[in-house]
Amino acid sequence: MESNPGIEVTVLLARARAGDNAALGAAYSAIYDELKRAARQQLRRMRDDFQTTALVHEAYMKLAGGAQLAAVDRNHLLALSARAMRQVLVDDARARKADKRGGGQEALTLTARLDAGERAAVEVLELDDLLQRLHALDERAAQVVELRYFGGYEEIEIAQMLGVTDRTVRRDWRKARAFLLAELG
Repeated sequence: MESNPGIEVTVLLARARAGDNAALGAAYSAIYDELKRAARQQLRRMRDDFQTTALVHEAYMKLAGGAQLAAVDRNHLLALSARAMRQVLVDDARARKADKRGGGQEALTLTARLDAGERAAVEVLELDDLLQRLHALDERAAQVVELRYFGGYEEIEIAQMLGVTDRTVRRDWRKARAFLLAELG
């Protein structure tokens, strides 16, 4: 009998919610390669020097160190991981921006070169601000942007994660893109 990775992750997440500390790590390990792929695509798109492995690990630390884990299945864990990656990149961008303004301390960064990342830092901060405004108007459209931009997922994958059709995801993407372009222009 062939095992289903989605069910396996769901069982591990249930154990993690029940207090099994090792289960979250095992669930994260089960989706690790997919998260690295998503992080690599995101960082390539941003042209940031943030290291792929460091981004995935920092996202895990955010999830593991946060409040009670709410993920119920594989897709939910992937979505939460994309949000955690967004938060890591936003935190890193804010630290670089503060350091550039003369924050007095050297910012802890996981990037190799700050100069190449400064442009990406501004882009991440602007997108984060726009996503917060979009979230207030259309939560699902904001989730689609977050999963597509920060998670690197395709429309079909996003549709599965959100429990909607890929046609709905395309429609949400068009609405979100129009909003973002209008706000940027």
